[in-house]
Amino acid sequence: MIWLVLAAGIVLLASGLAIAYVIGAAAVLAFIATDNTRYLAILPQQIFSKIDVFALMAMPLFILAGELMNRGGITRVLIDLAMAMVGRLRGGLGHVNIMTSVFFAGISGSAVADSAAVSNTLVPAMRERGYDLEYASAITAASSIIGPIIPPSIILIFYGALMSTSVTALFIAGIVPGLLLAASLMAANAIYARIHRHPRLEAGDVPPFLPALLHALPALLVPAIILGGIVFGLMTPTEAAAVAVAVAWAGGYHYERMGLDAVWQAFRRTAMLSGAIFLLIAAVSALGHLSALERVPEAISATVDAMGLGPVGYMIVLNVLFLVAGMFLDIPVALALLVPLLAPTALAQGADPVHLGIVLCFNLCIG
Repeated sequence: MIWLVLAAGIVLLASGLAIAYVIGAAAVLAFIATDNTRYLAILPQQIFSKIDVFALMAMPLFILAGELMNRGGITRVLIDLAMAMVGRLRGGLGHVNIMTSVFFAGISGSAVADSAAVSNTLVPAMRERGYDLEYASAITAASSIIGPIIPPSIILIFYGALMSTSVTALFIAGIVPGLLLAASLMAANAIYARIHRHPRLEAGDVPPFLPALLHALPALLVPAIILGGIVFGLMTPTEAAAVAVAVAWAGGYHYERMGLDAVWQAFRRTAMLSGAIFLLIAAVSALGHLSALERVPEAISATVDAMGLGPVGYMIVLNVLFLVAGMFLDIPVALALLVPLLAPTALAQGADPVHLGIVLCFNLCIG
């Protein structure tokens, strides 16, 4: 069955179909080829049950909050605050880049949104200060992976839906690894800046801290609401996302007097991104139903046991596999394809589903 799905997927991908259609069509073909057509009648019910999950409502709301904030002039505000905090250090613009990514991580939850917002402003500024284009681009790309780790994280919501794992627990578990990643990047930037004698920002280029903080308070309300509400149990992730949308809308109007056209574009892009993700979930649920009927996860688990890998060895294999997969596949696609097949074996060996989710998503982001 696996080889049939792979062969059908390769042929359909070569034809130019979107990945969600490829997965769905390959699953239906495999249903027919494996004499499981009697289960096709209940397939719509199986698909709907995977999409009809309350936690998944948080995904489009967090995307919308990030889109509204991106269009509401938040980039300049957060960069000014980051400059006030770390701009006076050697290699200051590199530190500012990383710190801004931390702020954006608490708003958008997306590496793409982070890198797009930061690169347009900071990469040209770093070039003007004598930084190599390669280094400026590399540090922007490296710091952008903080976005999918620190909550709100779109991919952690996606993983939680795939594995029926608490999104709240995943969000809380992502805070420390995300901050450790930011600290590691800042340490690496400090060493590189000292070796290559990167400049410090002039005193006139660094805004005073208190005015910058006060000006950024409306923007910082969004991550404060999300983290505070979820960590202290005041709100579910979906409720926090809804409040974040309202605050983001108000903040965008406060900074940029955001017009209806910008709001419409934010809603439009949110619908496009969310629709693609939900379509992918539907396609993967069909494939997952077939793999369960054919007992594919059990076969993988038996193979792992026969190889004698053990929990540690299998976790190392998963780390390498997801790291490589992240180089070639979009993160939602890699999660959708690999997690339902490979995660059950790790759970059977005693892995914690929350810890496993953070490790797998972290590797995909690095890739």
